[in-house]
Amino acid sequence: MEETSPEELRAELTQLEAEEQRLSAERKSLHNKIDFGYGNEATREREREVSDKRQELHRRIDALRERLGSPDPA
Repeated sequence: MEETSPEELRAELTQLEAEEQRLSAERKSLHNKIDFGYGNEATREREREVSDKRQELHRRIDALRERLGSPDPA
């Protein structure tokens, strides 16, 4: 099996972080709709889907950071 270079891991991390930001913005928008009474069952279902994807991305990001020896920027 071929070893992944640190540059490839950093590129993947950058891509995943960008996707996480996009999902976070979508999730925030969905929460606003729900909080202000404009949400329906489809909105709540979509929020759950986005939230699940976002959590999975966080796990992948954390795993990549660990492989790279990078601290969590939080």
